[in-house]
Amino acid sequence: MNDRNPTSLRINLSILAIVCFNFAAYVCNGMPLAVLPGYVLNNLGMTSVFAGLVIGVQYLATLLSRPLAGNLADRLGAKRSVVYGLTGLILSGAMTSAAIHLHSLPWLGLPLLLGGRVVLGMSSAMISTPSCAWAIGACGAPHTAKVMSWNGIAAYGGTAVGAPLGVLLRDSLSLASIGLATVLIGMLALLFALGKRPAPLVPGERLPFGHVFLAVMPNGLVMACSSVGFGSLTAFIALYFESLGWANAAYCLSGFGIGFIFARLVSANLLPRFGGYRVVAVCMLVQSLGLVLIWLAPSAWTVMVGAALTGIGVSWVYPGLGVETLARTPPANRGSALSALSLFFDLAVGLAGPLMGFVATGYGYAGVFLGAALLSMGGLVLVLLLYRSSLHAQPSLVHR
Repeated sequence: MNDRNPTSLRINLSILAIVCFNFAAYVCNGMPLAVLPGYVLNNLGMTSVFAGLVIGVQYLATLLSRPLAGNLADRLGAKRSVVYGLTGLILSGAMTSAAIHLHSLPWLGLPLLLGGRVVLGMSSAMISTPSCAWAIGACGAPHTAKVMSWNGIAAYGGTAVGAPLGVLLRDSLSLASIGLATVLIGMLALLFALGKRPAPLVPGERLPFGHVFLAVMPNGLVMACSSVGFGSLTAFIALYFESLGWANAAYCLSGFGIGFIFARLVSANLLPRFGGYRVVAVCMLVQSLGLVLIWLAPSAWTVMVGAALTGIGVSWVYPGLGVETLARTPPANRGSALSALSLFFDLAVGLAGPLMGFVATGYGYAGVFLGAALLSMGGLVLVLLLYRSSLHAQPSLVHR
């Protein structure tokens, strides 16, 4: 359908008006990424493993909250889940700001800092996938690929904006201003969300989350292999640059986001034309090449190019796997299926911080990106096997 058609324009605006909540959440996620690891190492005197933990604990909290977010979206409505998540952003920002002000009292400041990261992770779970389910429910299943694409653009675009914004706020105001900015963004988004109409609840049997999780697992393992690269980038790119005496590490995250968004915008018809698994296979190969380039990079600019290439590779992995998953999932369990798939992202990103911290200890920060590239190649092999199996698969991933 032509985007100039009034109906198409209305649908596009409706999608944008919902995925903007995911954008707000990921701006808040991105602001601490380039500044908290250095704060933990230099100001608090902790190790690189703990620096990775401070970043990774957010994603672990998101992982543990995915089942609740999926069930809440399916049973009570996606809007309610998003509203709860935006409220959590406000609380997380307040805790983070307080923790930084109390850094001289580590027995109080450190628990507050970690608590703020946990609340931020839970809020992300309540916002990200439910925003997708809300938009699909409001605009119709035929627009699933577009919703998932734009929701991903909102997520990584928010990270691309948030990372340099966090550096700007730290340098021009203070590190504590990041928490205050999170409070403000959460408040504005919450006021907008409260005035929007919820999507109707889909009738049908709600399957146990564990049942859905096991059905989604093969696609989720591919998602995990892809997501380690992003987790390694967010947790260690600033430390990698610092170890080499390079500046502007935050722009690697911006390069990742720009590559991601560029690929989404210029290739909108990939999934309908080629199918999810074939698109994901090509993306895994491109992502692997980007991570290898970061590993071997002789200069900061080369790393930024590798980050952008990684972003291009990541761009269609989640929508491709999501379309394949939803095509085999009953509509009444849409939120749970997407949450289960996203859970593998959270698991990979959350574990990438502390586990790759041990890799960095033994092999340096460059070794982190080699390890991520090898996992990405493993995901490529797995998705090729899934594509072959899908040619003879049953019509539903979720069986009673």
